[in-house]
Amino acid sequence: MKFGVIVFPGSNCDHDASYAVAHNLGHTAEFIWHSSATLGDVDAVILPGGFAYGDYLRCGAIAKFSPVMRAVKRFAAEGGLVLGVCNGFQILVEAGLLPGALMRNRGLKFVCREVRLRAATTRSPFTSAAQLGQTLRMPIAHGEGCYFAEERTLDELEAEDRIAFRYIDNPNGSLRNIAGVLNRERNVMGMMPHPERASEPLMGSSDGLVVFHSMLHAHSIVQATLQTAPQAAPRATSAV
Repeated sequence: MKFGVIVFPGSNCDHDASYAVAHNLGHTAEFIWHSSATLGDVDAVILPGGFAYGDYLRCGAIAKFSPVMRAVKRFAAEGGLVLGVCNGFQILVEAGLLPGALMRNRGLKFVCREVRLRAATTRSPFTSAAQLGQTLRMPIAHGEGCYFAEERTLDELEAEDRIAFRYIDNPNGSLRNIAGVLNRERNVMGMMPHPERASEPLMGSSDGLVVFHSMLHAHSIVQATLQTAPQAAPRATSAV
């Protein structure tokens, strides 16, 4: 499986994501510069953490205008897997690929520590390898990670089973303890905790691998479908 890792000016977790894919999973990772108009032949896209364009104006507010984001939107519309982590989550929200907003942490301080999450759904290409309710340990590092949305949007996320992860020990005041959400088609996910920084025991936790293993499983299903019915099989993996 080939992952494309988007690199914005100010990205600082792009190499972390690449390492997790290439060294811990044994798959291919390719860096894609923010000015690129295409994504090439990648099977999934990762928008990594960092401070894209210095996070001026608002986190992700400038990055959403990058040429590469037009390609990411097309890729997502065709059913391609898109994962946004931390700043990547903020960019996906700003770009309209995910609902809600990421606001200043409730304590108005940057928080950098390990947190505990609960897998809130297994019905997605990003969480299918988890057990429902499974506790996972992953690090966070953000100042604007408080997830906010209108009550109607929050109720929709609940009703449609689109909350991917919830905090057990909420570090930032996110409404309903939300740590990650899915789009309606379930092929785009954003999360504030860093799975790529919890991808081997040396890091203190390998729980983040559940996200990547889920994506690999979703890709394998698509490939199997293509082999049996190439004319009828779409790219989409949201049925996982």
